[in-house]
Amino acid sequence: MTINTQQTQIITSVKKWINDVIIGLNFCPFAKKEVVRDTIRYCVSDAVYENKALDTVINELSTLDNLSEIQTTLIIFSCGFSDFDKYLDLVDGANEFIERGGYRGLYQIATFHPDYCFDDEKSNDAANYTNRSPYPILHLLREASLEQVLKNYPNPENIPDNNITKARELGVNYFKKQLQIN
Repeated sequence: MTINTQQTQIITSVKKWINDVIIGLNFCPFAKKEVVRDTIRYCVSDAVYENKALDTVINELSTLDNLSEIQTTLIIFSCGFSDFDKYLDLVDGANEFIERGGYRGLYQIATFHPDYCFDDEKSNDAANYTNRSPYPILHLLREASLEQVLKNYPNPENIPDNNITKARELGVNYFKKQLQIN
């Protein structure tokens, strides 16, 4: 895959977000290890329609199947799925493919979007920033790797609540500054 200048800029902004927010605030205590080991694949997709986006998901799952040294893939949508509801439709389609495509138990999807909003939360609640990103992203994770790290982490069930508490302490303005795309 040839990466152009625009894709490089998009990947750079996502890496900055990962370093400053995800690792910097310890939202994912497992991310730093994969960044340091360089086992994250970044795929920039220009898909604007669900069927093309799902083709990208299928291709990336195949890549993960064939490249065991890659632990996780971030599919970054550079121009599509800015509407959060359409993004959620894509998430449903991708999860359905994982279920029906023989990937259940092998991979799961974590979701990130610039307008992420948890059910039953107001859109301006800082808690939403635990899953807000500079671009719509589908994060494909290997379940076996995730299960392994969770075994060695004390009280992993507390991670989401700890992240929400931290996000609310920092406030919306902090995150708006972090998510500015240069």
